Amino acid sequence: MTLLIAADLAVIALVTCLMLALPALARPTLPFGVRVAAERAADPFVVAQRRGFARLVLLVAVAAVTISVPALFSAAPPVVIGVTATAVAVAGLLLYYRAHHRIRAAKEAGGWTAERRQGVTVDTTFRTDPVRVPWPWGLPAAAILLVTAGIGWSRYGSLPATLPRFPAYDTRVPTTVPVAFEPVLHQAAITLLVLVVVLIVLRARPDLDAARPSGSGRRYRVYLRGVAALSLLSAACLNLVLFVAALRLWEVVTPAVGWQVATYLPLVALLGGWLAWEIRVGQAGHRLPALPGEEQEDSGLAQRDDDRHWFLAGMVYVNRRDPALLVHARLGSSTWTLNLGHPVVWLLLAVLVVALAGLGLLALLGVIDLPRKQSLF
Repeated sequence: MTLLIAADLAVIALVTCLMLALPALARPTLPFGVRVAAERAADPFVVAQRRGFARLVLLVAVAAVTISVPALFSAAPPVVIGVTATAVAVAGLLLYYRAHHRIRAAKEAGGWTAERRQGVTVDTTFRTDPVRVPWPWGLPAAAILLVTAGIGWSRYGSLPATLPRFPAYDTRVPTTVPVAFEPVLHQAAITLLVLVVVLIVLRARPDLDAARPSGSGRRYRVYLRGVAALSLLSAACLNLVLFVAALRLWEVVTPAVGWQVATYLPLVALLGGWLAWEIRVGQAGHRLPALPGEEQEDSGLAQRDDDRHWFLAGMVYVNRRDPALLVHARLGSSTWTLNLGHPVVWLLLAVLVVALAGLGLLALLGVIDLPRKQSLF
């Protein structure tokens, strides 16, 4: 029971830290997803909302501990821990939206938008000299994929007639090439998907600051390179998790606590790496140190970014007049969102819905079997 209580407290602490990090990682000019001028970033009302949000999030965490720990003794612990984590996250997001709504109302009532002339900055070098894909950072993911495939190929001839069903290992199924090499197929899919996402993000519209066009453009380049490199390393971490799972599937190793821990270590390293990066650079790289001449840069403009096009505290963007398909989100740090006002986005979503509906229909007709909800661990 002590371990269960420790796990419950750890999950609550993790979710609470993530909630507290949401406004902390954002630009000072984007408090709780509301665009304000630099002079208003330290406005007493904005500061009060930051402090109030932090106090309420901590209060939610204390309440979660008070309720969930006794519940562990009277209900299924995994259910209690899962429900508690979900409740803390939902409460944190609601408090975030509450602060967003209050700051936006104060901005409209106080006429903050009229205090500076609105404008945008465009850096054409992001088109003429775009940030390149840092291919060397993708080599670890490719190497782990090839090593896994090589071990699987050498083991295939000596595998038993049946193998545990991946990834649950709850039943055994006949040994075939798709069954035996399922971890390798997952690795290939993850590597390809991450590469496609990196290519799309590197070509997305840069998130620049009209008040500091030169400094924000340079910082954003550094930020993009880091995001791309970390994304490719993330593929390597996930491939490493699948490598350990494949060794268990092919019965190269026997299930043990040590191998269970080894499965989680890449995920811990992945989370730690992203958190350290986000804390260091901040949203769009605004925390990176300024070069000589950038400290006092001020064009006299405020970034033109109408709050009316943003919904759910900066998570959803809808602007029919904006030609961009993908824009940097206001929530969190390294996050992007689709412009739901663009016709191409709706076409892509329609294709996705039709494809999912087709898979569901084929499953109902018994033509294919959809994967069951399972845990990799």
